[in-house]
Amino acid sequence: MTGYTMLRNGGVGNGGQPWVLRWSSRIRLTWLSFTLFVILVFFPLIAHYYLTTIDDADDAGKRIFGPRTGNELCEVKHVQDLCRIRESVSEELLQLEAKRQELNSEIAKLNLKIEACKKSIENAKQDLLQLKNVISQTEHSYKELMAQNQPKLSLPIRLLPDKDDASFPLPKSNRNCRLHNCFDYSRCPLTSGFPVYVYNSDDFPFGSSLDPLIKQAFEATVRTNVYVTENANIACVYIILVGEMQEPVMPKPTELEQQLHSLPYWRTDGHNHLIINLSRKSETQNFLYNISTGRAMIAQSTFYDAQYRPGFDIVVSPLVHAMSEPNFLEIPPQVPVKRKYLFSFQGEKIESLRSSLQEVRSFEEEIEGNAPADYDDRIITTLKAVQDSKLDFVLVEFTCKNQPKASLPTEWALCGERDDRLELLKLSTFALIITPGDTRLVISAGCAMRLFEALEVGAIPVVLGEQVQLPYNDVIRWNEAALIIPKPRITEVHFLLRSISDNDLLAMRRQGRFLWETYFSTSDNVFSTVLAIIRTRIQIPAAPIREEPAVEIPHRSGKAAGTDPNMADNGDLDLGPVETEPPYASPKYLRNFTLTAMDIYRNWNSAPGPFHLFPYTPFDPVLPSEAKFLGSGTGFRPIGGGAGGSGKEFQAALGGNVPREQFTVVMLTYEREEVLMNSLERLNGLPYLNKVVVVWNSPKLPSEDLLWPDIGVPIMVVRTEKNSLNNRFLPWDEIDTEAILSIDDDAHLRHDEIMFGFRVWREARDRIVGFPGRYHAWDIPHQSWLYNSNYSCELSMVLTGAAFFHKYYAYLYSYVMPQAIRDMVDEYINCEDIAMNFLVSHLTRKPPIKVTSRWTFRCPGCPQALSHDDSHFHERHKCINFFVKVYGYMPLLYTQFRVDSVLFKTRLPHDKTKCFKFI
Repeated sequence: MTGYTMLRNGGVGNGGQPWVLRWSSRIRLTWLSFTLFVILVFFPLIAHYYLTTIDDADDAGKRIFGPRTGNELCEVKHVQDLCRIRESVSEELLQLEAKRQELNSEIAKLNLKIEACKKSIENAKQDLLQLKNVISQTEHSYKELMAQNQPKLSLPIRLLPDKDDASFPLPKSNRNCRLHNCFDYSRCPLTSGFPVYVYNSDDFPFGSSLDPLIKQAFEATVRTNVYVTENANIACVYIILVGEMQEPVMPKPTELEQQLHSLPYWRTDGHNHLIINLSRKSETQNFLYNISTGRAMIAQSTFYDAQYRPGFDIVVSPLVHAMSEPNFLEIPPQVPVKRKYLFSFQGEKIESLRSSLQEVRSFEEEIEGNAPADYDDRIITTLKAVQDSKLDFVLVEFTCKNQPKASLPTEWALCGERDDRLELLKLSTFALIITPGDTRLVISAGCAMRLFEALEVGAIPVVLGEQVQLPYNDVIRWNEAALIIPKPRITEVHFLLRSISDNDLLAMRRQGRFLWETYFSTSDNVFSTVLAIIRTRIQIPAAPIREEPAVEIPHRSGKAAGTDPNMADNGDLDLGPVETEPPYASPKYLRNFTLTAMDIYRNWNSAPGPFHLFPYTPFDPVLPSEAKFLGSGTGFRPIGGGAGGSGKEFQAALGGNVPREQFTVVMLTYEREEVLMNSLERLNGLPYLNKVVVVWNSPKLPSEDLLWPDIGVPIMVVRTEKNSLNNRFLPWDEIDTEAILSIDDDAHLRHDEIMFGFRVWREARDRIVGFPGRYHAWDIPHQSWLYNSNYSCELSMVLTGAAFFHKYYAYLYSYVMPQAIRDMVDEYINCEDIAMNFLVSHLTRKPPIKVTSRWTFRCPGCPQALSHDDSHFHERHKCINFFVKVYGYMPLLYTQFRVDSVLFKTRLPHDKTKCFKFI
């Protein structure tokens, strides 16, 4: 116990206690280190062994803790998706990086180009400024040269003789009167405008004896004539109507002579006076034969040789339709060319009938020297022999079934009523007109009436007697519409008529129809013809044709055009530069004072348009090859794009004879504001556009808040008097160009198409040039004409809803074309495009020209138009057949010609490639 105690107390005694404490602390530290070593070394080994044992299990698919490769990890479905996404993103990142580098490279290149373009622009501005200076200097030099070479020419001073001037030299005889010795030119200066003063017949005693219909028709015509003036002091010609007079109240010749000599402006001898004696009946007497008319001109239908003064007096046609327009439905067509009878004649002359009852000598005896005293006997015998031979169907009657009309001595009197005579002439290819046996009678009212009726129904006149003076004989070539044969050739008439070809017969019939419609048919035509003859003789130009005054509808502009990308409709064809110059009007016509001296007979005898009688217009469409059709006729022409075949390229300039030219768009619309605005916006930036004339056809004005687009050229909104499709072709005074593009408000055309059509029209200015083609066809079962809009390789019409034409045709359509056609257009609200095609083909005898392969032009999604109506095509069938009756034949001509540009991309279905395409 003691020892133990001592050990516990640190050794022997109290001194062994510290050693024990130190040994105990070392034991605890060693044990703690050993424990940590075991935990840190052996426990991971045990865990590794345990985990390895689990991974070695039989089900390899359920291994979780064992080491795995990258491919094994991607076998899990969602992990595989993530891997694919990672790979795709990586590839895209690589591509984007490559593109970024490419874009940076391109940006750098573009920056260089921008700098180069800026320098080029600066240089171009300097060049443009220099060119402007050169142009300004050139224009100034040109004006100086023009001022030196063309001094200012003032109008001549107008001479007005005194009212009672009697110093005019007298001719030896009134029979010798001609313009140079019986007409006072000082009253008719070139710049006078040909003023005409017409006496009021009611102010004189003989006025009560005039035929009421003649007087009423004459007064109605005078009121509307452009040359008639109420100021007698400035008049060039004075006109007095003296006939036709009614037999019971006809004044005595001496009384009528005194009344004529007492006219206020007769001036002792009647110079510059015109006495008109119109005849409505075939039996009109020549009561002026025994009256002294002094130096006054006479216009009537009956003249004796001793009375007629060639080049001074005027042979006029009878006034049959005094107060009525011709009924075109009653006029037979010009085809077929040959009719039932080769020729026909009905008439009676007592002297000839008595001679025909005597023994007729043979032609052999006449050849031997025993000629008959009167050729009428020989005519009767020959015509009867032809009728009896049965070689051809002819009808000749020398005895009237009823009482013949009264006639002059030796004149063949008319038989029957007018309607009966017309029915016979409708069945006759030729109509014989036998002149009076008295050769001193150069023309009679009966012969003029026969001529009028033959031309009216299309029977070609055959005039037996070359001494005859037919109406307006000094200005009309009658050999183009009639056969004038000497009476001694009566035996050769049958052979001559049989030898004329069908083409020549049709040409003569058409020319006769033209002459009848233009100079014979109405009182207005007769009076205008008489004035035109006098005016042409004294070489005064015609008054300019009136233009339709445009009443503008105020509208607000300000909507910027072209902001909608859908409106950028230029196509992929560059056909010319965009002109930035202001609107340029076509040159004015400059041949007014030379026309009458140079083109007298050509204008009077050119069928089928009345180009000389009506107020004159810029040019004559019958001769489109002349310079007049290219613009202003004579005068300066700028140098074109070509010089010896090495000019500018097609895209750089218009070229041609008129290298500087613009056109006007005429757009007809009716209460479709949204469609109209879209169509106007599509015209923004259109080259060569001068102006847009919007024909507002609705009585309702546009909305006040409507903003019209600003397309760079003026937009003129014109108000019309009534809703009529004829307003499309009115010659508005706001149209300053010769070229007109007529376009519907829903037509959808690209700029390149419009420009190409304009260029084609410039090469054929007398034709309609457009896009949608149509054609006519003969309906055999119904024996009528049909209108067809199906796609075809052949066409005869181009719709004016998208077509170019010359402004000249607007004058003819509105003022010259028969009113019956315009009335039908208003009745059906249809067919104005067909009417224009009929007119142009009738004038030029040429078909229209279609450009590009486009067959329709309506804009997609636009509201329904008139053409979508079920009755639209039925009405157009009726229009074509009616127009044929008005013209007397079918003027439309077929063509397979189509104009395409070599740069224009044409797309055709495979089943349409058989169509001919001319480039």
